[in-house]
Amino acid sequence: MNVILTASTIIFPLITFPYVSRVLLPEGVGRVNFATSFVTYFSMIAMLGVPTYGIRAIARVRDDKEELSRTVQELFIINMIVCAMCYVVYFILVFNIPRLRSDFTLFAIVSFMILFNVIGCEWMYRGLEQYSFITIRSIIFKVIGVILMFLFVKNQDNYVIYGGITVLSGVGSNIINFICLRRYITIRPVGHYNFRRHWKPIAIFFMMSIATTIYTNLDTVMLGFMKDDTEVGFYTAAVRVKGILVSLVTSLSTVLLPRVSYFMEKGVKEEFYRYGKKALNFVFLAALPITIYFILYAQESIQVLSGDAFAPAVIPMQIIMPTVLLIGLTNVMGIQILVPMDREKLVCYSVIAGAVTDCVINLIAIPRLGAAGASIGTLIAEAVVLMFQLFYLRKDQKALFGQIQIWKIIIATGVASVVCWFVKFLDMRAILALIISAIVFLVVYAILLLLTKESLSLELLGGLRNRRKKQEDL
Repeated sequence: MNVILTASTIIFPLITFPYVSRVLLPEGVGRVNFATSFVTYFSMIAMLGVPTYGIRAIARVRDDKEELSRTVQELFIINMIVCAMCYVVYFILVFNIPRLRSDFTLFAIVSFMILFNVIGCEWMYRGLEQYSFITIRSIIFKVIGVILMFLFVKNQDNYVIYGGITVLSGVGSNIINFICLRRYITIRPVGHYNFRRHWKPIAIFFMMSIATTIYTNLDTVMLGFMKDDTEVGFYTAAVRVKGILVSLVTSLSTVLLPRVSYFMEKGVKEEFYRYGKKALNFVFLAALPITIYFILYAQESIQVLSGDAFAPAVIPMQIIMPTVLLIGLTNVMGIQILVPMDREKLVCYSVIAGAVTDCVINLIAIPRLGAAGASIGTLIAEAVVLMFQLFYLRKDQKALFGQIQIWKIIIATGVASVVCWFVKFLDMRAILALIISAIVFLVVYAILLLLTKESLSLELLGGLRNRRKKQEDL
């Protein structure tokens, strides 16, 4: 179900962004992305690191309904109190900063992201591994968003409407989450609350969230203040492609946190390492070829997704593409391995190092290079995070990386890249070049993986055969 959910996050932007970017142009897209990036900081503060901590906390009490209800209520109350304070500060800033006040309506509409994220309690559903529920309601709201997008975004002045639809399709489904809470927990107060037990882990996860949000959104905010909306629009086009691909690469690892947390709670370390190794293998298998392919075909990707007006986004996209692999690895090592081991402090330190690095590089590179400078800052920041986490897991590296056949993946990627590169020399439209080159790359890559007997590829193929055999038997 999480693969389906991830696919929806890829498919729907592929449907809407080419249309929206051609209607709103770089300036309109930049305005909305600047506003959503700004409000993301307040949403992050309101959530206090609960989205990650909550998954682990829920997974550990999932078998006790009363304790589950108490834990959810405690975290929800904490979130709501902080949410109210965030709204006060948010609107004080919007009213008093001319750059924000000039687009007050847009900033007021996108502020609903703060409330919807808090009331959604998605961390509870993920902790209970309710991925079918999460997937179905998310897809429904994305479909509604697509329909509204084509109906109401008709010209460049409709950027405010686009901002509202973005909020609805992105987090509007959290309203359903809130309504359905009573299915899983007791709504009435259960009493005997112990808020203090959450403060220390919440503080650590909050610092981690702050640092992560800084170096994932700081680029856009700094571009908005140091450059202009047009430059933000170019960067948005590059980051949009990267974001879609990161979602694809992390689709497997995101479902592991409740499961591996449960294994660590029960002391089943062999299963813990087995899941971690498989997740890392999957990241190498998926992220390395994706990174190389989209560096080669960045120009065609930008042309298809955003149009000729976004041509300056090609270089920023090529610079930032290696972060797909880096983020995939750090997502597994940090959130799926270090956090269940109760070593979240170390994840926090690594992310803070990345945030500081990103800020320093941005201050130097953005004034000179614009969107490309922001991409350089993100790339170096992600590399720093990876180096820190590799150091923290130096004693576990053999158990996690020992049997991953990286050299086979590198060979298959290299050969597939050379073969698909020749498609560029054919005289055809960008969309057709992307389709043909992607098919060629995928076929060559898959054949070489199977010929070299790469372990995870053979396991996946065996799983598909077994599933097909079961369906035929039925």
